Amino acid sequence: MDYAQLAQKVKEFSLALGFIEAKIASCDLPEEKIHHIQNWLDQGFYGQMAYLKRHGTERTHASYVLPQAKSIILVAMPYWPETLSQSEHLLNTPEQAYISRYALGRDYHKVLRSKLKQLGQFLEQEQSDVIYRGIVDSAPLAEVAFASLAGLGWTGKNSLLLQKNAGSLFFLGALITNLPLPFDQPIKEHCGTCNRCMQSCPTGAIISPYIVDATRCLSYLTIESPKLIDVPYRKAMGNRIYGCDDCQLVCPFNRFAQNNQQTDFKPRHGLDQVSLLSLLNWSETEFKEKMAGSPIYRIGYNKWQSNILIALGNAPTHSHIILALQNFLNQDNDPMCQEAALWALAQHQTP
Repeated sequence: MDYAQLAQKVKEFSLALGFIEAKIASCDLPEEKIHHIQNWLDQGFYGQMAYLKRHGTERTHASYVLPQAKSIILVAMPYWPETLSQSEHLLNTPEQAYISRYALGRDYHKVLRSKLKQLGQFLEQEQSDVIYRGIVDSAPLAEVAFASLAGLGWTGKNSLLLQKNAGSLFFLGALITNLPLPFDQPIKEHCGTCNRCMQSCPTGAIISPYIVDATRCLSYLTIESPKLIDVPYRKAMGNRIYGCDDCQLVCPFNRFAQNNQQTDFKPRHGLDQVSLLSLLNWSETEFKEKMAGSPIYRIGYNKWQSNILIALGNAPTHSHIILALQNFLNQDNDPMCQEAALWALAQHQTP
């Protein structure tokens, strides 16, 4: 088998599947990357994402996920649905809800898993004894680190993978195989002295270049953390009710971000332009029906509502917001939501 030729075929087929690029990495990260991950874990920056601590640096070895691993195919697929200026305008319209743009459409896990399965089936046609496993945030693998090792991009100061001609607004997928495909080489990073991502973070979560304290990150606080957002971060949250894109919106390389061509990633239920009050009025049944097949579904109705309530506390004071919060408090609600509503109402009342 000519594995160099097969690698080229894989890259060409990846483009046909809608990926913007595919690169191949070895199955073990170098020591400096392993040390970086261990240091991040040691400082407790993973918050309540205990699975990261549980697997530790095993995520730096592909054989931990697939014992027969000999190479990893890394792929990237764009998801951005609009211009950066549209997102910036929405963030400056506080009565509207801002949802991280990756979550406006169908759950990317399902979309990329399907694409990776097709890539695996392509390999099966080329070599019948191939063994593979597709990964989209679904197994303990340090995808960003492996993608930078393969030259799919470089790690930016906000810890996201950056591409010179595509920015960071894309999803990552990995296909671990038992095929000894030739490895691609890392590329030079191009961040230089730019610190815009660090300066733009609403909560100062990027505490130093390449180090993000997840416990202060709005994406973590609005998605991963099951509890009500702590008081010190509520004002900084603004109208961001699910995730945060600020560090990406200011990145110079995202001027070159590619708009997605996948129908699955198109905004659903008007979530790209919707008021906070409209979302607050959703019943739990509506939430489950509309968010089925969305990455938002997994945070649950109570977390969703508590995020919306905090954002309403940050909106301009208006009688219809005060009335909506008062009506909410008169209902039998989850204690976390009740606390959020009390805080929100207090922001609109003169002492």
